[in-house]
Amino acid sequence: MKQIHVDMDATYGKVRMHGELQALGFDIGLHRVRTSMKRLGLVAKRPKQHKYPAGGRPSVIAPNYLNRQFNPQKLNKLWSGDITYIRTQQGWLYLAVIMDLCSRKVISWAFSDKPNSELTTRALRLAVNKRQPTDGVLFHSDQGVQYTCEAFQRSLKEHGLVSSMSRAGNCLDNAVTDRFFRSLKSERINYRRYQTRREAMADIIDYIEPFYNQKRRHYKLGNISPAEYEMKLRKRA
Repeated sequence: MKQIHVDMDATYGKVRMHGELQALGFDIGLHRVRTSMKRLGLVAKRPKQHKYPAGGRPSVIAPNYLNRQFNPQKLNKLWSGDITYIRTQQGWLYLAVIMDLCSRKVISWAFSDKPNSELTTRALRLAVNKRQPTDGVLFHSDQGVQYTCEAFQRSLKEHGLVSSMSRAGNCLDNAVTDRFFRSLKSERINYRRYQTRREAMADIIDYIEPFYNQKRRHYKLGNISPAEYEMKLRKRA
């Protein structure tokens, strides 16, 4: 349990710790995991609680086709994207990600020192190149100018993707991607002080790919990682 705590960067509470131990072959109950973690002083990192607004006007660019249907049964049906910012000693670093809502896997990401449409368009192009979707994918985002601008909307159409947008100021309409950013910051960024943008980029990529996509267990996926969930879906298909 101590080794798992270290390997998972102190991000596992009792439920994910229980799943990890069972995967390693230990026949142990959830209650014993909880009491053992308490005895060993293994405390998981926890995000701060937030209050989210509930209203907001619909976008004039695209309807909210997603309508909080966050659990598609197939890959490459529903994608979501968002932008966040990270403080470094060199200045702000902006991160755009795209997630497949079926597997919760972050399928592409892009960095920039400017939060513009070039950033979001680059993330979109990377996602399309990686996934090569054959059917029309619904792409959901907020109403930020990086997504409503002509350049990004044109890129969506060129790749055959359909735009969907949250209501103004309503984070719950894009809750899964927002939750990823909350995990990224509460489990990694908030414990770091980045001297340069390059240092921040390397650490964030290390969080996304080897950790979040490949190792980190997700309750909504049956307590397995996004990569393992996708592998099971493909085997089933």
